[in-house]
Amino acid sequence: MELDPLMLSRIQFAFVICFHTIFPVFTIGLASYIALLQALFFKTQNPAWDRLALFWTKVFAVVFGMGVVSGIVMSFQFGTNWSNFSLATSNFIGPLLSYEVVTAFFLEAAFLGILLFGRGKVPQGIHLMAAALVALGTFISAFWILAANSWMHTPAGVELIDNRFHVISWFDAIFNPSFPHRFAHMAVASFITGGFVVAGVSAWFLLRGRDPEANRRALSMCLWLLLFLTPLQAYVGDSHGLNTLKYQPTKVAAMEGNWETSTSVPLLLFALPDQEAQRNLYEIGIPNVASIILTHSMHGEVPGLTAVPPEDQPPVAIVFWAFRVMVGIALIMIAVSFVGLFLRRNQRIYESQLFLKTLVGMISLPFIAVLAGWIVTEVGRSPWLVYNIMSHAEGVTPSLTGWMALFTLIGYVLVYAVVFYAGIYYLTRVVRNGMLPEQEQAHVNGDANRPKRPLSAAHTPFDDDIDPARS
Repeated sequence: MELDPLMLSRIQFAFVICFHTIFPVFTIGLASYIALLQALFFKTQNPAWDRLALFWTKVFAVVFGMGVVSGIVMSFQFGTNWSNFSLATSNFIGPLLSYEVVTAFFLEAAFLGILLFGRGKVPQGIHLMAAALVALGTFISAFWILAANSWMHTPAGVELIDNRFHVISWFDAIFNPSFPHRFAHMAVASFITGGFVVAGVSAWFLLRGRDPEANRRALSMCLWLLLFLTPLQAYVGDSHGLNTLKYQPTKVAAMEGNWETSTSVPLLLFALPDQEAQRNLYEIGIPNVASIILTHSMHGEVPGLTAVPPEDQPPVAIVFWAFRVMVGIALIMIAVSFVGLFLRRNQRIYESQLFLKTLVGMISLPFIAVLAGWIVTEVGRSPWLVYNIMSHAEGVTPSLTGWMALFTLIGYVLVYAVVFYAGIYYLTRVVRNGMLPEQEQAHVNGDANRPKRPLSAAHTPFDDDIDPARS
């Protein structure tokens, strides 16, 4: 049986990046939240902030560990499956990945240990500084990764000589046309993801009457944050869309399911794109709205997919529906945030069982929205690795066979399944155990024992029993 190494390599990289992305998008927002909690405790000495900081640091330790484990193999795939791409882009991608290690990983490695194990062993100011620098490190890491990825979408500052990209302007290459919009979009998404997770877990505790004072504080903070960030994300997303329209019109055409370049284009709520026939089936749309959103004019012109040959079109159905999943979840998040504002009167946000249960159910939605957004971005770029310059077929490793790609894909799926199960199992135990009582918190703050393993920062061994009183 003949296997396509190109398609299998694409599936493998998509699987690995989707699995890995859900962890940093959460830890970026969570690290900043922990730094804020540490700052509030440093200023007020209120033990509620300290207990919240310790609990979410436990969660951060587990999720950060899962992100590191899942992300290690990604860089290896560039050499094993995409060697032509690695060779062609090494003058630019190589230094950027090195800059990430030097500026972000070193910063996180230096201060992560203090954050996880320095509680009660270093002055509060040093512990706060460690939390702030770890949070800064997560943003620096995202900066370099998104700069490299954005360059693949809107290449700038380079010239192609003998199938090798040579940098002629580092500033133009790093700050390429799509980078500011994509970095802002991802940063806000990280805060929203962290906000909904913290809000959902806090609501879960409140439904069970556990630690009401601390969890009310946490829930209130997150709802204020989400009230401003969810509408802001809509604005940032619109700005990103307009930038994409300018530099990647075919991707926008796939997002809108628009086949012919035309004016007064409707916003399609439902359609079944038929790529072979180059048309949609069963369209349901709102007249002129796509033109209004994309051009800010009722009769604005929207590009069509037929402007490029069929072989240069992305998989339209995937992009079309992933975009609607992302936007649909965004609208739900905005609505929930404003419902929280309405219920804030007379502190009804803490008493409404339906609203608290809704927040618990919302925990997974930001992750789904982030994955849908990545699918739109990356699948919408197809068939290009470097947009309009290098295709997937040109970047894949020439000697790679289909069976080799299939073997590694199956291996990654199996290993990641074990990592995900173990991580979720352990994370569930951490959450169910909840915050430590104040007397135990004092013991942890003054504990002088040396940690034996990184996950010992969670203070929750795999083989202990969950306290029934906390579950």
